[in-house]
Amino acid sequence: MRFISETRLDDGVLEREFTLGEIPGTLWTPGSAPAPLVLMAHNNGLPKAEPRLVARARYTAARGYAVATIDASGCGDRPRSAADEQARADLRRAMQAGEPVDEIFESFIGPLVEKAVPEWQTTLDALLSLPEIGGPVGYSGGWTALGIRLAVVEPRIAAAGFFAGGYVPRAQREEARQVTIPLLFLLQWDDAGNPRQKALELFDAFGSKEKTLHANLGGHTGTPWFELEDGCRFLDRHLK
Repeated sequence: MRFISETRLDDGVLEREFTLGEIPGTLWTPGSAPAPLVLMAHNNGLPKAEPRLVARARYTAARGYAVATIDASGCGDRPRSAADEQARADLRRAMQAGEPVDEIFESFIGPLVEKAVPEWQTTLDALLSLPEIGGPVGYSGGWTALGIRLAVVEPRIAAAGFFAGGYVPRAQREEARQVTIPLLFLLQWDDAGNPRQKALELFDAFGSKEKTLHANLGGHTGTPWFELEDGCRFLDRHLK
């Protein structure tokens, strides 16, 4: 892991960009150390510099957590194949037209999850070797399919917070039954991009004995700010 930039923010959080082989990432750490770690991924691999992700990461770090995110293959500044570009375009077109998107989503997101999981595990190995990070580890993000797979294959993850979850590949819908860690599941009731019934069915499928569903009125980007505060209290219960 090689740090390539460093910025001390007004709230005392240290923001550092890093590279790990071909993987670009960002790490936010609080003034106190060692800190529990939160892996934070945006929905379906949107860039790590996406403003909503950065705002959540900085807030969470200021609450005493080390927070890390990386760009998935084909996202951010990472090169995209022609097939990736076509799949993204097909998905956007179908959603805008109100057409069925399940098969397009399946063919695009399924392989993206398969590529992303080993990269997140490699990143986790490197992060936990840093003296300022002490574990345990949580997951928080809108990329629910990735979070499900990580929760199943990565025993170091002790709790997870998911956003939405209407569209999740079939493989991860099946794997949800194997997820047993504590969960906080956020649902925007009027999210046109995430079918409500599918999200409710996914929540029901999780095998966790402790799982909480928070549903709020509004569209995809309308999650109330207080849910971030509640999310940190959830992390406090399970990571501190």
